[in-house]
Amino acid sequence: MSDENQKTYDIIVVGAGPAGMSAATAAAEVGASVLLLDEQPSPGGQIYRGILSAPEARAKILGSSYTEGLAITKAFSQSSVTYQPLATVWQFDESGSLIYSVEGEVTQAKGSHILLATGALERPVPIPGWTLPGVMTAGAAQILLKSSGVVPDNAVLAGSGPLLYLLATQLIRAGSPPKALVETQTFKDALAAMRFFPLRFSAWKMLAKGFLMMREIKKAGIPRYKAAKGFRAEGSKQVEALSFDHKEERLRLECETLLLHQGVVPNTQITRSLRVQHRWNKRQACFHPFTNGVGLTTNSNYSIIGDGRAIAGAQVAVLEGRSAGSFVAASLGFNVDPADVFKQQKIIKKERAVRSFLDRLYQPPKEILTPANGATVCRCEEVTAGKIREYATIGCLGPNQTKAFGRSGMGPCQGRYCGLTVTEILAEENKSSQQETGAYRIRSPIKPVTLSEIAQCSED
Repeated sequence: MSDENQKTYDIIVVGAGPAGMSAATAAAEVGASVLLLDEQPSPGGQIYRGILSAPEARAKILGSSYTEGLAITKAFSQSSVTYQPLATVWQFDESGSLIYSVEGEVTQAKGSHILLATGALERPVPIPGWTLPGVMTAGAAQILLKSSGVVPDNAVLAGSGPLLYLLATQLIRAGSPPKALVETQTFKDALAAMRFFPLRFSAWKMLAKGFLMMREIKKAGIPRYKAAKGFRAEGSKQVEALSFDHKEERLRLECETLLLHQGVVPNTQITRSLRVQHRWNKRQACFHPFTNGVGLTTNSNYSIIGDGRAIAGAQVAVLEGRSAGSFVAASLGFNVDPADVFKQQKIIKKERAVRSFLDRLYQPPKEILTPANGATVCRCEEVTAGKIREYATIGCLGPNQTKAFGRSGMGPCQGRYCGLTVTEILAEENKSSQQETGAYRIRSPIKPVTLSEIAQCSED
């Protein structure tokens, strides 16, 4: 595809979640030409999925953490941003050009600057049996609830993190309360987290929401099993039960749906493909793209904002989006008040105060980060943790080598879900750091595309 056929914009934003919408709106307000590309059929991202069309009853079930995104989404929809839904962006280059497809039709676009707002992925929870039908992530259950109002019956929620409590309260309001919450965090985790307890008032709003959710769960009589370990999803053709260790007993909870969660991690596929520098965040047990205060990466044509930069939640994502959108527009010569950017940065710092506390409180246990040998790690190619350890004994030092040893990371997800686990296992087996061990090298196309789409990119 020749350069003459590509569309040009001042700013291209990828992702229509809270960060992407806020950034695009802020830049458009000062006169920048902005293109926003998103895979979903309507704006909102995962957290505000379907918010413009959600029935009132469903919005009530999902609660204020969902409905507070309505104002942001409406402001974006009424802006001058060129919005392209159902767009699969599958190739980026370092100069600020990208290629995307909409229903098989390919377009090339170039931005003076590109803002990546691709959000987070749920951390993999590779327990024995997690590939059985009926085992899902908590986030997947939320997507079904937000997009179509589907709720699971008598589900068991297992793992740790605020999303478990949010989903539990939503299921209670939907009239289908979970059978139990089986949680991995311990009293020791709570004690260790207290030294990070935020004293700034702004963080208390988030904590107050958490206490209200706990009260709602308790009022509904949902059993909670804390400090659980040794998770195993049991069943032959589909999940039939979750078994686990609790207070020196082996318990078994029968269920038809098991919802797993161990927090979320930044989606780094695009920044990896651009060879942006990344660093290991020990507290969040994942890689973060290296950025400055306003999200600029080591490639000056790209910034990254929201949870794709570092996990901090929707409120911070909105603030980061507005700050980055204004900053980039200013750098391109548009009239932006510097005081506004500075103000946003101060608020962001305050809102982030609670993060260290939450990260330590809901730290994933070792058995999740480095699972037992029998657990499947790479679901696409059916590679177990034991196989990854075996590769280490015969000279495998990093994730990219596992592709040659046994195809781990070579499936359709391109290592999105096995990557962190492979890094953790190899680092442990080789007695090296996660930073030294590294991550999968990502190449275009970022997402699966057809040969027809690739053929459309040939020179005219």
